[in-house]
Amino acid sequence: MTGGEYVQQALAGLDPTGPGVDPALPLYAATFVVVDLETTGGAPDGGGITEIGAVKVRGGEELGVLATLVNPGVPIPPFITVLTGITQAMLLPAPPIERVLPSFLEFLADAVLVAHNAPYDVGFLKAACAKHGYRWPHPRVLDTAALARRVLSRDEVPNRKLGTLAAYFRTSTQPTHRALDDAKATVDVLHGLIGRLGGHRVDTVGEAIEFARAVTPTQRRKRHLADGLPRTPGVYIFRAADDRPLYVGTSGDIATRVRSYFTAAEKRARISEMLAAAERVEAVGCAHSLEAEVRELRLIAAHAPPYNRRSKYPERAVWLKLTDEAYPRLSVARGLAPGDEAYLGPFTSRRAAELAAAGFHDATGLRQCTHRLSLRTVTPACALAELGRCAAPCEHRITPQEYDHRAVAPFRAATTGDPGPVVATLLARIDALAAAQRYEEAAVVRARLAAVLRATVRMQRLAALTGIAELTAARPAAGGGWELALVRHGRLAGAGVSPPGVHPRPTVTLIRATAETVTPGHGPVPAASAEESERILSWLERPETRLVEMTSAWSSPVAGAARFRGLLAKAEGAATQQLSTERP
Repeated sequence: MTGGEYVQQALAGLDPTGPGVDPALPLYAATFVVVDLETTGGAPDGGGITEIGAVKVRGGEELGVLATLVNPGVPIPPFITVLTGITQAMLLPAPPIERVLPSFLEFLADAVLVAHNAPYDVGFLKAACAKHGYRWPHPRVLDTAALARRVLSRDEVPNRKLGTLAAYFRTSTQPTHRALDDAKATVDVLHGLIGRLGGHRVDTVGEAIEFARAVTPTQRRKRHLADGLPRTPGVYIFRAADDRPLYVGTSGDIATRVRSYFTAAEKRARISEMLAAAERVEAVGCAHSLEAEVRELRLIAAHAPPYNRRSKYPERAVWLKLTDEAYPRLSVARGLAPGDEAYLGPFTSRRAAELAAAGFHDATGLRQCTHRLSLRTVTPACALAELGRCAAPCEHRITPQEYDHRAVAPFRAATTGDPGPVVATLLARIDALAAAQRYEEAAVVRARLAAVLRATVRMQRLAALTGIAELTAARPAAGGGWELALVRHGRLAGAGVSPPGVHPRPTVTLIRATAETVTPGHGPVPAASAEESERILSWLERPETRLVEMTSAWSSPVAGAARFRGLLAKAEGAATQQLSTERP
């Protein structure tokens, strides 16, 4: 295509939903569109393109050529004319880029885009599409300059410039700083580089693109670990030579996710260390994403893989509970006993539990000393009593009944019902401190308020689910049919997918018949980790999820902690903002 009269018609190739190039496609079967641009030399702002040259090839055979000058609408800098030979007079009759793009995008459809220093050319093309309202098709891109850096050594070529590579591969067309000539030279360079890829076990489009990126020798050496994995939802386990789990992860497509560990996008140091020790990858297929997430949590909890950072050691969760004595106090404990009746948690750390405890100490008269007080013997009071911050039950200044009403009852109500009185007291304290311009102290109380709300909202939310003996829910599957989950006391007991076009009832019956038996227990997480129950809650609370059957109502207290979610978000947001302003 050359300058002159330009007629544009509707093009089917602009359909944004068209299929892309399969990364598993062999290189010999792939269609490549090799592109080169000449520009005015400025930044990619949607204009500046003066010439486009593109050659379509497959299997070494040329399938088509597209070439045109482009009127950039701005004067051509003299040094560009000297470099390329393109003059202002040559560009005046040429079409503008908005009239060239449709034909170029059709020419590019269903092909791999190839360019030498591809980020430069792709940047200009994407900017032009964005400026003129064309959807960029996001083709797979292969950069011959980057590929040459991986394939050719310094002993073979001193640099990776197109002219140098053209001389090395003895291309039929020499680059001349004109778009079509440079594109044709790049075609021959591409074929020469592909001929060198076989020795690196690079045979497909996806492998070539990843090989061109800066992957480590370990990633390149271990990439075969991703071979043969299923493209289904599930869990993958990297195992060492002694079969010890090193890392556990989950994905909706196991094969694709595991392959990503061997690409340039993976830069985490601990993962590089893990890959060096890994000898095989085990895949555990799952019915859907929820089952995969739950299996991942359980495997991490069971094996504590050294390269997983999250979800390990759920048994280390702590609780804040009232002691069983005449004048109870708050105690941080590792677990719950069947007799415990007033408690809050689970907390992920002792520090989080102590922060919430400090909030309750600020809002109630709960004593902070650790003595076991007697109804008969008087114990000397501490400084808190002298400061008026404790009712001094140690000296019997308050009866057990009064203490229970003023100190214990607000804690009990906050954990299972209404935390309103505690919240109101803490807010009043924050307002008083702020009015006195004691802002740092107000921020401390605000953090304690957030800790109280975070814990009460979480526990009441968990208890609402785990109190249901059995719940069946369904969610539309991506390929048709329904994803099904059977939950017992907050634990995923069974999962499955009903086929498209078939009533899900038989599948639900089968899942129930083969589901795990879950016995009720004590506390808000009696049968699973808090993280598992929260993953289930997130799945159940999606708009598209449907509740099928429940053995009892799913409800939360009318005046419960959930009504303070907005206040919690505001408190956490204020804390984050304060932290960002304090950083140097």
